[in-house]
Amino acid sequence: MTPTLRCMIAAMTLFGLAACETVQGAGQDIQSAGKVITDTAKDAEN
Repeated sequence: MTPTLRCMIAAMTLFGLAACETVQGAGQDIQSAGKVITDTAKDAEN
C-alpha cells in the first residue's frame, strides 16, 4: 500500500468518525428539545 493511499484511508476514517459524532450530538439535542416540549405540554394540561 502506498503512503498516499494510507493517508487517504486515514483521512476518510477520521472524517467518518467525526460525522458520526456530529449526528449523535444532533440526535441528543433533538431528543432533549422533544422532552422539553413534552414536559411543557403535560404542565399545560394540569
